[in-house]
Amino acid sequence: MTLWLVFALMTATAAFAVLWPLSGRKTAPGGSDVVVYRDQLDEIARDRAAGLIGEAEAEAARIEVSRRLLAAADAAAPETAIEASSAGSSLWRRRATALAGLLLLPAGAAAVYLALGSPQLPGEPLAARLAAVDRNNSIASMVSQVEAHLERNPNDVRGFEVLAPIYLRMGRYADAVATRRKLIALSGESADREADLGEALTAAANGIVTDEAKNAFDSAVKLDAQQLKARFFLGLAAEQDGDKPKAATIWRGLLEQAPAGVPWIETVREALARVGGTPPPVAAAPGPSAQEVEAAAGMSAEDRNAMIRGMVAKLADRLKQQSDDLEGWQRLLRAYMVLGERDKAVAAAADAKQALAGSPDKLRRIEDAAKDLGIEH
Repeated sequence: MTLWLVFALMTATAAFAVLWPLSGRKTAPGGSDVVVYRDQLDEIARDRAAGLIGEAEAEAARIEVSRRLLAAADAAAPETAIEASSAGSSLWRRRATALAGLLLLPAGAAAVYLALGSPQLPGEPLAARLAAVDRNNSIASMVSQVEAHLERNPNDVRGFEVLAPIYLRMGRYADAVATRRKLIALSGESADREADLGEALTAAANGIVTDEAKNAFDSAVKLDAQQLKARFFLGLAAEQDGDKPKAATIWRGLLEQAPAGVPWIETVREALARVGGTPPPVAAAPGPSAQEVEAAAGMSAEDRNAMIRGMVAKLADRLKQQSDDLEGWQRLLRAYMVLGERDKAVAAAADAKQALAGSPDKLRRIEDAAKDLGIEH
């Protein structure tokens, strides 16, 4: 409401500025000959009354001034008629202009605002706008710094690994593709690098898995048959080619092999439903047995806490033997944080990263889990 009041006041001010000059009226010039001669007659009468001049001199002066007054009046009569006609026409034009300005100025301002403005857009707090500007500026600044570094060090693999996913998130798909190719040229082929290249190529084609992208995904699967990203996009390629049964087979296989609780399960389930496939039952995450739950219900708080710690210790011992269990590491990190044992969570995150170093996809996911839990920043 306040905004519209301000707009109304601004419009009224603008209209007043336009109409004010049109309100003036022309007046007869005060220094005309007729006025001067009339003033002279009055002055002669005053001088005669004051005794400054005689009667004969006053009469002669009145006759001369009256003669001049009549001549001036006769000369001014045609001009007065012309001015009166002109004044009538001018007044009509001024009134028409004023009416047009009064109607068109607010209407034009409203039309421009409704066409170019956003009257239905809610206000955004200043803090949020400033935060968005700072965030965008910081990302752009970081990208510029890394790009400048890579110009000086064109073989820095780590720099290209940092830039490639950022380019993808920023929508700079051509740069993301070029960076992924550069990484393969510098470090050689791998399942993850080929899958990342295929993802960038797909994004650059507005979500279409092109032949070039499909070749990259095929190469990734040949190098690692369990490469998740490549398998998902190969299913998408089959769907886009019209081969829904093949897409359903690929995506169902992903779900059957997926550990419980991984974040991409819902995405694959939705894709599978889109092609008419039936998803497999969701595997429950490993947990305490029914007997353990029943026993815990009758325990004291101290005994229950001791039992939980014992289960966490068992999980930690098992991960020493099965160190490639990504889900197990994720559960262990969460358990330590729930128990308030942050130091053990930090140590477990370091052990997990060392154990999963040979699988870049699992390594990224355990790093993301650690960040989500606040173990790393």
